[in-house]
Amino acid sequence: MDVLLSVCLGIGLAAAAGFRIFLPLLALSVAAYLGWVDLNENWLWLGGWQTLILLGLATVLELLAYYIPWFDNALDTIAVPLATVAGTILFFVTLGNFDPWVSWALAIIGGGGTAGLIAGSTATARAASTTTTMGFANPVFATLEAVFSTFLSILALIFPILALILVIYIIYRLGRFFRKRKRNSDTKL
Repeated sequence: MDVLLSVCLGIGLAAAAGFRIFLPLLALSVAAYLGWVDLNENWLWLGGWQTLILLGLATVLELLAYYIPWFDNALDTIAVPLATVAGTILFFVTLGNFDPWVSWALAIIGGGGTAGLIAGSTATARAASTTTTMGFANPVFATLEAVFSTFLSILALIFPILALILVIYIIYRLGRFFRKRKRNSDTKL
């Protein structure tokens, strides 16, 4: 059961990293600092007060940066690879004690894949929003993404299994959205 909860926690936090990179890292750092989550011996620094302050600052800067009209799209070019790395790390840190090659393989596939998929989808949606609304809807997207990341991070820490169910639903909805969009663009040709 511990492994299942660890996997659910890791995927929930990785998905949250797909919406905002530093927010789930901050949430995990706060949880570790308060003793709610046990970290692997090599990752104890993540629960330190210095890390907490740095991640808090990085989170605030990231949240504010997405409200600068041209900068949000520029951020998306680096956000997808960074979210993938953050998702991989979040999954790895929460996974527990396995052989390193097993842990890293699962973290890259489960955490990095989940975060990269969501980050890529939100970057695509933001680009479409910029094109169709001349960027006026981008602050709405930025707010929604921050809310989703916060909610998903908290949910993963408190109810990891529910977080996994929500992530599966989000991925399902994203898949349907992009298939429908592709069909609509194919019919216009």
